[in-house]
Amino acid sequence: MIQLDAITTLLLAALVLVVGHLIVERVRVLREFNIPEPVVGGLIATIIVTGLRGLGYEFQFFGGLQTPFMLLFFGSVGLSADVRMIRAGGSKLVLFLALVIGLLILQNLLGVGVASLFGLDPVLGLLGGSITMSGGHGTGAAWANVFAEEYGINGAMEVAMACATFGLVFGSLIGGPTARFLINRMKREGQDINAQVSDSEYDETEVQHPLNTANALKTLFMLLLGVVCGQQLQSLTSGTAFSLPTFVWVLFSCIVIGNVVRAFGDKHLNTHAVDVLGNISLSIFLALALMTLKLWDLANLALPILAILLAQVALVFLYTTQVTFRLMGKNYDAAVLVAGNCGFGMGATPTAIANMQAVTQHHGPSRLAFIIVPVVGGFLIDIANSLIIKGFLGFF
Repeated sequence: MIQLDAITTLLLAALVLVVGHLIVERVRVLREFNIPEPVVGGLIATIIVTGLRGLGYEFQFFGGLQTPFMLLFFGSVGLSADVRMIRAGGSKLVLFLALVIGLLILQNLLGVGVASLFGLDPVLGLLGGSITMSGGHGTGAAWANVFAEEYGINGAMEVAMACATFGLVFGSLIGGPTARFLINRMKREGQDINAQVSDSEYDETEVQHPLNTANALKTLFMLLLGVVCGQQLQSLTSGTAFSLPTFVWVLFSCIVIGNVVRAFGDKHLNTHAVDVLGNISLSIFLALALMTLKLWDLANLALPILAILLAQVALVFLYTTQVTFRLMGKNYDAAVLVAGNCGFGMGATPTAIANMQAVTQHHGPSRLAFIIVPVVGGFLIDIANSLIIKGFLGFF
């Protein structure tokens, strides 16, 4: 057993990120599917660690780094949540959020149902549900820690990372083609797509302030304040009906902090600083989580997890085309929203944006979709997902 201290563990995590960046930069298919650099480097690292274990060399990484970086990442999600954007989306945003919540619930019901058919713990099925499908790698890793510690689920982190990676790939694969299928069907039915596009021009004029040391430090202070507040709220609510994982309380705390600060002017909260610190935190967190995966714990779960994931692909396609598209108006904007819904419904918000850009570059802009999807996929879905997962856990 080779034990590594905090600095060495952090050094290896940085190496994982550098390797992941170099590979993604050179492999086109990874870029096209928006596979995160930490995931690429982390999976290579865990394969190497697994191979060395087979040769008799087992590594014990320092375990005190994952949680701080995880909390900082969720704090950055909260700080970036501007409630003014909810007003910009209007009633269409509220309707789309309701539809997304419906999909979250169905994803969990499907995951639990298929897991039960295979005789697995239904809690494990949640990892193949909205936790990873709509939550992605960050949310998957956060809940995997909760499941491992509080529910004794072996291989929770391995399952979460496998499901999130699968979802990310298929979220990219089905988003654009599904939207194009709907658009082509509308054309065959005689709808004038060009007229709809002309009404959906999108002009983003957000003022971007330069990133510097001063506003980076202000942002770091707000993130740390949100983390501390979240930890205190988790401690106060522990054992009550309001008990939630710490990262959820950190998310809530930073939403409040960010919007209070915005009330005094946008110049006090630099979006570039939030994005940079958030991306760094998420990258290091994922690298640390993936480095410590135990692939041997995943072998016995391969078939049932694959069954859950294939069922999730079918669910997302059917739900977005038969429910989301129809209720959002059966028009061009609705088709672009479907592309985005497939993206963050099985992967992450960047995948959703990439899906929508691929559609709009070919067929024309959609102002509504580019207002609604970043707001719902960027932070509202995280809040809704956390509460829904908590509700499901109450039955187990």
